[in-house]
Amino acid sequence: MFDEAELAVLRRAYARQVTFLGNARNALERAYADVPREAYLGPGPWPILRWPGYTLTPDADPAWLYSDILVGILPERHLNNGQPSAHALWISAAAPSTGEHVVHVGAGVGYFSAIMAHMVGSSGAVTAIEYDPQLANRAAANLAQSPNVQVVQGDGSVTPFAPADVIYVNAGASRPAAAWLDGLKEGGRLILPLTTAQNFAGPLEFLRLSGAVFRITRRGGDYDADFVGPIKVFPCEGTRDEASEQALAAAFEKGGHRDVKRLRRTDDVADEECWVKATGWSLTYH
Repeated sequence: MFDEAELAVLRRAYARQVTFLGNARNALERAYADVPREAYLGPGPWPILRWPGYTLTPDADPAWLYSDILVGILPERHLNNGQPSAHALWISAAAPSTGEHVVHVGAGVGYFSAIMAHMVGSSGAVTAIEYDPQLANRAAANLAQSPNVQVVQGDGSVTPFAPADVIYVNAGASRPAAAWLDGLKEGGRLILPLTTAQNFAGPLEFLRLSGAVFRITRRGGDYDADFVGPIKVFPCEGTRDEASEQALAAAFEKGGHRDVKRLRRTDDVADEECWVKATGWSLTYH
């Protein structure tokens, strides 16, 4: 077993590696180095995802957790603590900073909620929302010593929250929830994963794009949109409908997601201006 001094070195190396891979440094690197991943994943050995299944670590040494790996939190449902470098990319795009309020939808066991709580500091706050009661209970226990974090069990698409500087969604939606767009402060950022019904179907789906993360930034009554990166993620309860899924599937098939510039809360837009359009919303090129 590695002792605490050795683990501290491992955490620093891990933080530098995953934030480099996620094109992020500074405050986020410090958060990855300071927040102990093993404190959120329960007692080891831990199930590590190696397609098509999981492999247990040889023992309960936390050193096994300090690489860019997926760790099962409910492996029987293929639910994992997310890939650290991917979260580094998305958190960097959200750019939580000191004193801000972050709403984390799909908080899981709370590890990435803790990362963002570290970034906003004691003057900031994190509202961690988790749909699954078992995971919400684990997150509440894991974050009990974090006074700037509130854990809420519920549907993240409708659960009320105070106005947010950052809304960080960790599940695949087929459309943006009205509560997320309404809940952003001026200049607030929504990290929005949009996925098709096939996105979580299996490893071969990595061969074709079926999910993308967009950063949505509120500018008064308008919403800028920027492509952040691809994603494969568990579906988000409350934010899926067949018409939007079909529209997304067609949009991914045609391409052009990197050119998206704006989210509009209407479908009254010419087809040629849209990357995707479904009832009540669209992502457009202008």
